[in-house]
Amino acid sequence: MPRSLWSGSITFGLVNVPVRLFSAVQEHKLQFHFVHEPDSSPIGYQKICKHEEKPVPDDEIVKAFEVEPGEYVYMSDEDFEAARVEGYKTIDITDFVPYVDIDPIYFAHTYLVGPQNGAEKVYSLLVRAMADSELAAIAKFVMRDRQYIGALRVRDGVITLEQLHFADEIRPAGEIKPETAKVEKRELDMAAQLIESFTSDWKPEKYKDTYRDALMEVIEAKRKGKKVRAAAPVAEEEPTDLLAALRASVERASRGRKGRDGRHRPSGDDLASLTRAELDERARKADISGRSKMSKDELVEALEHAA
Repeated sequence: MPRSLWSGSITFGLVNVPVRLFSAVQEHKLQFHFVHEPDSSPIGYQKICKHEEKPVPDDEIVKAFEVEPGEYVYMSDEDFEAARVEGYKTIDITDFVPYVDIDPIYFAHTYLVGPQNGAEKVYSLLVRAMADSELAAIAKFVMRDRQYIGALRVRDGVITLEQLHFADEIRPAGEIKPETAKVEKRELDMAAQLIESFTSDWKPEKYKDTYRDALMEVIEAKRKGKKVRAAAPVAEEEPTDLLAALRASVERASRGRKGRDGRHRPSGDDLASLTRAELDERARKADISGRSKMSKDELVEALEHAA
């Protein structure tokens, strides 16, 4: 079982469910380190007083809030304890709402919510009741000296907590929304046709981190003493006629979809309509060597030869 990040209780009404939070995501990030090149020693950092320009011991470091430039209010652990509000050691449910009503822009982070030892029965009761209601619970909780709101829902028989942003943290889109421009009907029809040609079912497993794979290839190549050649820079394309671009895109997507359905072998035009990530994935499956250093055009050419 993974290490819990928080423990407390889910509460609503007089019901109390002791729970623990676990991260729902395990990212596969590559960890890089700063080292001293001549001897490969790791680089360390010191906490330096900028005024005295010398290291400071941990027992002389405190948290502080700058109320005015140069004026700080020092905060102790007891001060944070004094600011306890609802949700300090609880996930306090305040409302139940349809999950589809929550705009994804509010989602910040996802946690798995598991029962503490001995709380399995009341936890299972809550899971069943929430699943039957088909609603999400909105709640407040405090983590790492900050209060959050969250949405509790049932997924695969387990309660998940979606940490949400507060409404006043969401930037209005009006400041970057373009002025309304006139759109021709034939352009709109062509754009709708292009969207339709790309429409498919959501299958998250088909999307791969091709950049991470390419980095690992570079790392392995350098480990073996091979010379790594930088990929050709991607040239910015000049703006094209919108209608002509839409028409060409629809034709390429249509041919490409036929190829993906197995009705004919992809041509150069089909491959050229794919994204760099899709080309990388095809090159990986075709076991094309040196693919991480190829430009998009070189990938297309290599895939044509491999077909």
